Amino acid sequence: MASVVLSEAEKVYIVHGVQEDLRVDGRGCDDYRCVEVETDVVSNTSGSARVKLGHTDILVGVKAEVGTPKLEKADEGYLEFFVDCSANATPEFEGRGGDDLGTEIANTLYRIFNKSSVDLKALCISPREHCWVLYVDVLLLECGGNLFDSISIAVKAALFNTRIPRVRVLEDEEGSKDIELSDDPYDCIRLSVENVPCTVTLCKIGCRHVVDATLQEEACSLASLLVSVTSKGVVTCMRKVGKGSLDPESIFEMMETGKRVGKVLHSSLQKILLKEESLGPKRQKVGFLG
Repeated sequence: MASVVLSEAEKVYIVHGVQEDLRVDGRGCDDYRCVEVETDVVSNTSGSARVKLGHTDILVGVKAEVGTPKLEKADEGYLEFFVDCSANATPEFEGRGGDDLGTEIANTLYRIFNKSSVDLKALCISPREHCWVLYVDVLLLECGGNLFDSISIAVKAALFNTRIPRVRVLEDEEGSKDIELSDDPYDCIRLSVENVPCTVTLCKIGCRHVVDATLQEEACSLASLLVSVTSKGVVTCMRKVGKGSLDPESIFEMMETGKRVGKVLHSSLQKILLKEESLGPKRQKVGFLG
């Protein structure tokens, strides 16, 4: 993961500021930086989104392809995650430097996006024979801290934007089945993202914790707690990151903060997505892919 080198004086300045609920950029401990969200930015995907959170830049594309259901879940489709850490994001990702981080993020996404978060049965075309497989590709364009939160927001926005062609199952006289995709680009199905969680990362700095930490604040934190929260404030997954330890009381406080902040994050994201969709296909494209 991208990191910065701070002097002891800089670390003391950041830690003391957090204790007074005043961070270097003027935010409080529970405040996010400005989030920019744009959907439908990649033309050759079923759904896509770009999210910029501070200096963190994430691009997500979702590709729907027909596949075969897994043996243990014959009546469900499934999601596959791939995370690519661009060398442009930080020199540390050059060569195979970002492979470990990409694998770690992908494994975390698999844990977050379980059966309860996405209606996988809606992706089934024909039990035991055909289903939709959603390949979710995440590209890290720039690292400015708080990667997990940015990626979870981008994945949810991309799934909201995803359109899957409607399919008819045809059966011939011999009993063999074939599938026929609709030619109408507007004849499609969409996934419900109501239960799709977002990740809230809480970094322990001194005796307090902060959300949406910058790279400088992450350098002052020895332990962080990733809390996966739904729009109703339900915690679906938790994971500790870092070499430091967290006492039970701190974990409980961080969970409560994560649930409170997560509900606000979901509400704001949903408003932005609905507002952008209401502008229609002729909306002005902004950002580097405009």
